[in-house]
Amino acid sequence: MKKKVVVTGMGVISPIGKSVEEFSAALKEGKSGIGKITQFDTTGFDVTIAGEVKDFEASKWFDNRAARKMARFTQFAAAAATEALEQAGLLGEAGEDGKKKIKCVPESAGIVIGNGIGGFEIVTESFRKLFDIGPKRMLPLTVPLMINNEAAANIAILYGLEGPAFTQVTACASGTDALGQALDLIRSGRCEVVVSGGSEACITQFSIGGFQMLKALSTKRCNDPAKASRPFDADRDGFVLGEGAGVLVLESEEHAKKRGAKILAELAGYGASCDAYHITSPEPSGIGGGRAIKMALQDAELKPEEVQYYNAHGTSTEINDPTETKMIKYAFGDHAQKMKVSSIKSMTGHCVAGSGGIEAVSCVLAIREGFYPPTINLDNPDPACDLDYVPNKAQYGEISAAASGSLGFGGHNGVVVFKKYSQEGK
Repeated sequence: MKKKVVVTGMGVISPIGKSVEEFSAALKEGKSGIGKITQFDTTGFDVTIAGEVKDFEASKWFDNRAARKMARFTQFAAAAATEALEQAGLLGEAGEDGKKKIKCVPESAGIVIGNGIGGFEIVTESFRKLFDIGPKRMLPLTVPLMINNEAAANIAILYGLEGPAFTQVTACASGTDALGQALDLIRSGRCEVVVSGGSEACITQFSIGGFQMLKALSTKRCNDPAKASRPFDADRDGFVLGEGAGVLVLESEEHAKKRGAKILAELAGYGASCDAYHITSPEPSGIGGGRAIKMALQDAELKPEEVQYYNAHGTSTEINDPTETKMIKYAFGDHAQKMKVSSIKSMTGHCVAGSGGIEAVSCVLAIREGFYPPTINLDNPDPACDLDYVPNKAQYGEISAAASGSLGFGGHNGVVVFKKYSQEGK
């Protein structure tokens, strides 16, 4: 018998909400978080829009001394983790040093955070100083601020998590794969509690410029940003870069019940595969990603027809959306036409590694609150994308199981499955 793994806390920092409550309301409203870029001067760029997290103040979640030692992606992850741990009831009272510590055996608590790119704003600023002034004027903390593992490490330091502290780097699949790794850590008995999800903050000149050169970003609607991200729509012209973090507290069911925790959902399954095809494009048949879905369903001990909602990667690119449609059809068969599918990237933009964590939170909310998040801007459906993508407005209904898929450059495919929690099993 597999050890049951449950969700007891969630946290979100996103372009459409800086808390789970704000995020849930925005999903139901179909609110867009995409606007003109404010983090740098976009003069000379074809792309001038993104899904930014506005008015973010790290001191709302933890003290400024800690925040000064964190890049933006780490601050997002730490803020989301703080909200998740507070909701889970796992943070004790502040000690004499003003710090809160996790309320469980510290060495039984691990952390796995997905991050694809690291502290790009730190890299950009340090390179500027290096080339303009010289190496002695670089930021003193350049290296510990920029490297990918610092989100997991800083959260562990903040709250005394002494178990494994891992960073998952599989491009846009990183957040989802982190949750899968966390699931395995608890099932194996290595941990009783794992804080897991994904985070990204790469709305910088370097990142926008790089994605722009790949011809991956939307440029047609820079004067109407809210309409730019339009997954599965025939008039889509690329994705919109976003930023943010989504973090979940996962526990063994036994541990959660023993301490009287409120259980939000069950993380029931995970599947992963690689297309082994191309560095930026998915394999056109969708079979690689479809295999990951099938593995996740098998791991969750669910038949395809038992899943009511699929959160799609849904990037709004010419190649991804029809390929992902094939992927879903391959995995779910005839049930694909009856199931609700949507892409919240239409509202948040593509938050890279943060997407897997943020979208996992949306699945748990969908199950708990009985709604299907919409795909906004779906005004002219692509004939090659012929599933029910919940166009433009949220819909409501009973959801007992939801899956979320993420596809990353390099052919990485990751899928997680959540179930409504039941003590009786299925």
